[in-house]
Amino acid sequence: MSQVWLGNAAAALAIVLAVLFQPQLTLGLGSEETRSEMADVQKAFTEHEVVPDVVDAAPAELAKVTYPSGVSANGGNELTPTQVKDQPRIEWTVDDPSAYYTLFMVDPDAPNRADPKFRSVCHWFVGNIPGTRIAEGDHRIAFVGSGPPQGSGLHRYVFLVYKQPGGDKLDLSDAPRTSNRSRNNRLNFQHSTFVERYGLGPLVAGNFYRAQFDDYVPTLHAQLSSGTE
Repeated sequence: MSQVWLGNAAAALAIVLAVLFQPQLTLGLGSEETRSEMADVQKAFTEHEVVPDVVDAAPAELAKVTYPSGVSANGGNELTPTQVKDQPRIEWTVDDPSAYYTLFMVDPDAPNRADPKFRSVCHWFVGNIPGTRIAEGDHRIAFVGSGPPQGSGLHRYVFLVYKQPGGDKLDLSDAPRTSNRSRNNRLNFQHSTFVERYGLGPLVAGNFYRAQFDDYVPTLHAQLSSGTE
């Protein structure tokens, strides 16, 4: 009887030890994966000179940017204007679902990377995003896709997600408002001006892709000439 009891006790102890040590192993792997991802983001932002052309330091996380066409931004991969013409879905890690965020999408290479005298062109500016629910945010500058001029080479299109101070909602009434039919407020857009004005930070996530002229670009340029707001 005592041998049976000892056997059962040993089995129970083995189960307890397995349960206790499993979370430690999982956490260790998670931390290593996080460090690896941070290194990959840093490498991509530095190799393509998004740091320092757009931001001083890379974000900790690569935001997930997926287009209705099925393509995704992935740290500088090349996509076509046709593939990215529609508003994408963007996801990032949210530590507090009640917090608000601000999203920018900019092209620092206008009219071309060698002579970026229009740096940057704003393709999207949304504030007061609850969590990752961009549709519920305040769309100050409406989304437009990529429209690099013919012969201007590859342009970088950069997404930046900032947490708002204290995670609180902001008064954005003094921020520009532009429709998807207008170029107003888009050229020479300095996202850093708004980061300072509203105390945005930290930069929690970002991503970017590159694109050059294709047959869709004239359609976008015509669209941007059709409105005044």
